[in-house]
Amino acid sequence: MPKRGGRTEGTGARAHGRTGARRHGGEGPKRRAPGVAPSRPRGAKLPPAAERIGPIIARLKERYPEAGCSLEHADPLELLVATILAAQCTDARVNQVTRTLFRKYRTANDYATADPAVFEAEIRSTGFFRNKTKSILGMGAALVERHGGRVPDTMEDLLGLPGVGRKTANVILGNAFGKDEGIVVDTHVARICPLLGLTRENEPDRIEPELMAIVPKAEWTLFPHLLIHHGRAVCIARRPRCGECPLADLCPSAGG
Repeated sequence: MPKRGGRTEGTGARAHGRTGARRHGGEGPKRRAPGVAPSRPRGAKLPPAAERIGPIIARLKERYPEAGCSLEHADPLELLVATILAAQCTDARVNQVTRTLFRKYRTANDYATADPAVFEAEIRSTGFFRNKTKSILGMGAALVERHGGRVPDTMEDLLGLPGVGRKTANVILGNAFGKDEGIVVDTHVARICPLLGLTRENEPDRIEPELMAIVPKAEWTLFPHLLIHHGRAVCIARRPRCGECPLADLCPSAGG
């Protein structure tokens, strides 16, 4: 994903900094990279999560204006299949597989009547291909039998499909139908939200309602996409780049 922010490299700025250092007998003032939050004063108390969430979302939107669903799809059925394939697999790998898959399988009936052995081979590189095959082919059959071959647009109907849990249903409702009925809690969201002090929970089913209580409903679909981008670019699990983070002064984990 694109990474934004960086240091000012204009010749004039550098020359001015060096001149200041010589004049005062020390280093010139440090310049903060655009889009990077100022350091929070040591010991400063942060506002409650409900007060910080607005600035957090605003800064993430500024930093990641391209944030959105990274699973390539042309309709709700393609997104549903891609989301099931994305379990324990990167979106990039799923997109590689679906570029070919979606040319062959175009309708729910195509999945319902697919040869399981052939389908397993076609999605093998996404991992857990036997379970995913069972879910996707079963989902296709359920769509044909119960919904006229169309992906339903209600939480209740989606949860009745094989291979579809609340997280998947939230993805489909928000990104395919524009319905903000919940917040997707993927690995990035589950990891970053406790770091930001937005929840004390660690389980997705407990994190989601806490986020729904503070995140404006109109942002429920976009919010996880923003955190996914942030988790890939800056708040990286094994090597977080707190010095480059636009949320540093709003994050209790960034320190003083």
